[in-house]
Amino acid sequence: MKKEPLKHQAYQIIKENIINCVYAPDTIINEELIREEIGASRTPIRDALSRLEQEGLIRILPKKGIIISSMTAREVNMLYEARNLLEPYAVLHYGNRISPEVYIQYYQMYIDYMEGKISTYSYSDMDDCFHQLFINASENSYFMNLYSTIESQIRRTRVISGRASSARLRDTVREHLAIVKPALKNDWEAASQGMLHHLSMSKDIIFDYILSREVKNLRDGSSGD
Repeated sequence: MKKEPLKHQAYQIIKENIINCVYAPDTIINEELIREEIGASRTPIRDALSRLEQEGLIRILPKKGIIISSMTAREVNMLYEARNLLEPYAVLHYGNRISPEVYIQYYQMYIDYMEGKISTYSYSDMDDCFHQLFINASENSYFMNLYSTIESQIRRTRVISGRASSARLRDTVREHLAIVKPALKNDWEAASQGMLHHLSMSKDIIFDYILSREVKNLRDGSSGD
């Protein structure tokens, strides 16, 4: 790691590990282990951890370690409440600011994915960009700041939902196509409803996964009594 950007690099590496569930929700990690993995000294690691705690991705427990923030049913409800208010609205009111050429590009990429011409890794990046597209089109700094605040949790739910359902990526592509196709027809009401449906399906997958984990944890806890 280069000397000058150590803090930023440490922050990015740890954050990506949290988002990609390398550090799974509710697990406790050790600062020493992180230092060994990243190859950085204590100061940049602690600066990075302090920043991640401010963002709500971790909690630092004195003399115990760092606990990765949980993804509870309550957290999912709050996250999707915010998304349901913001994203379909952005599609409805600002989708027309995006050029038809961009929608055609996404249409072709989705078809390519369905035909196996694009990897899962590449599609994950496309998914992030697709949702950001409508927020950016609003040119509303309040919308963009709110979305930036919840972006890490959104990316984490994508990783978890992908693990919960092997078919989820292909379903997501179909749901995105149901947004792109009406957008190309300038049918913004249908495109907005397509986004709302997509968010609903996404929430159902992640919600079922988290509830099953919470039930399992309750059973494991009661079996130990």
